[in-house]
Amino acid sequence: MTQPTFFIPHGGGPCFFMDPTDPDRPHSDSMWHPMQAHLAGLIAGLPERPRAILLVSGHWEEAAFTVHAGEKPSLLFDYYGFPPHTYTLRWDAPGAPDLARRAAGLLGDAGFATAEEVARGWDHGVFIPMKVALPDADIPVAQLSLRHDLDPAAHIAAGRALAPLRDEGVLIVGSGMSFHNLRVRGAAAIAQSTTWDYALTAAVTDPDPRSRAARVAAWDDLPQARFAHPREEHLLPLMVALGAGGDDEATCVHHSQVMGWAVSGYRFG
Repeated sequence: MTQPTFFIPHGGGPCFFMDPTDPDRPHSDSMWHPMQAHLAGLIAGLPERPRAILLVSGHWEEAAFTVHAGEKPSLLFDYYGFPPHTYTLRWDAPGAPDLARRAAGLLGDAGFATAEEVARGWDHGVFIPMKVALPDADIPVAQLSLRHDLDPAAHIAAGRALAPLRDEGVLIVGSGMSFHNLRVRGAAAIAQSTTWDYALTAAVTDPDPRSRAARVAAWDDLPQARFAHPREEHLLPLMVALGAGGDDEATCVHHSQVMGWAVSGYRFG
């Protein structure tokens, strides 16, 4: 059975695990609860349980698309200024080196330069949302980097190259944030982030797949684009998920407001 693809919001730092008395229990400020609930239901809403997950995080960039092929990845605590207990979190899912190399092979066949590494830990764009979605850490995960040039068309094309994985029981997930401007929060962000969110969702859910891809690739022509993303690394995982989604229906499956930001998540297929 063909798996869908997702673009998920991964929150802010360890936002879902801020309770020092029970750090393994998702707990957060109530503004994060809708996002947390969306992530917690991610696997249950699938047509069948995936055999593995290929995840692209907005927190890893390389000159070429790079796969993490480690068997037991460590965690990379790449957030700052949070309570001490959030630097001792655990999420012990196995790596998926065979999937990582299969993904690199598909990208190579499509003409992309690729690389492989085994030493880098999973960043918080991986382990924080997956710790909510998969608290038992019982599905293997392979991580794929963004390409440092952040070329939207190239990332959409990379997603298309990876699409065969969907028929092999693999769930492809882009992990980022549909709005990511850390310099503005609260009331100052609401109106402009809402304008952006409406425009982005209209582009992503365009029923014509060719028009959809073109509109999302030209994301910085949308209203409030650079207000929403002064730098677009948190948006680029969407391009991979969209490309891998192919001609399948695109839907907005999550919407919430955090820190004054309008935030959405999308499903393809």
